[in-house]
Amino acid sequence: MVIVAHPDDIEFGCAGTMARWIQQGATICYVLVTSGDVGIADLSLSQEEAMTIREKEQDAAAAVIGVQEVVYLRHPDGMVVNDLALRKQLVREIRRFQPEVVVGMDPTAVFISENYVNHPDHRAVGGATIDAVFPSSGQPHLFRELEAEGLSAHKVRKLYIDSFGATAQVYINISAMMDLKIAALKKHVSQMGAWDPEPMLRQWAGELAKGKEMEYAEGFRVITLVSDEDWAKKGGANVFSMAEVVAAAAQGVETPGDEESVPQPLL
Repeated sequence: MVIVAHPDDIEFGCAGTMARWIQQGATICYVLVTSGDVGIADLSLSQEEAMTIREKEQDAAAAVIGVQEVVYLRHPDGMVVNDLALRKQLVREIRRFQPEVVVGMDPTAVFISENYVNHPDHRAVGGATIDAVFPSSGQPHLFRELEAEGLSAHKVRKLYIDSFGATAQVYINISAMMDLKIAALKKHVSQMGAWDPEPMLRQWAGELAKGKEMEYAEGFRVITLVSDEDWAKKGGANVFSMAEVVAAAAQGVETPGDEESVPQPLL
């Protein structure tokens, strides 16, 4: 499950990894907290019209990757607050879908570059996601009223945080998925205008891949909430850990090269 603030957040961020996991057998759900209804700077459009446009674009982008379920919580764009109401909504979706892995945004990322401050919605959603994953979704006494909907406690195994590469520890080889990532982002026509995002996406992914024997990469900080041993006791397959490749750039550790010649976990 991927939880983000706006349409196009996933395509800018982790769509290459999602495409790779889907091709390796994963089922993925996108949860969008807003529908980006203030993200079209055209006052001739109402926010409801903008919402419809952006949801259709997100649905099309998800279809490019192979994602069949996109959930829209429809919080006001630009006004997201990390509160108990949002946390409960996210817990509901986690308990319903029961993901092994949740991918979220980094609430600590503020100053991304010299010319970009991270959107407050990104930070709010990132914090709410972490709080929903741990401990809320796995605690049966929290939000117990959800049992009336048939939703019981579910412990997420791993939390992947997309931090723009700033605190990444795990790098996913998306070289074979780069064209899909670009094609998915281009479905957000209202955001692209005449701008071609391909050169920038290739530059970002290429920079993350430097020194890691891959052409393009996406990077994550990964928190393991249920150990491999405990997961195996529950009967789960170790698809996210059998050969999980950790690249700590500060320590000079590199990931292996192209893994396509042997059976691989969902990396």
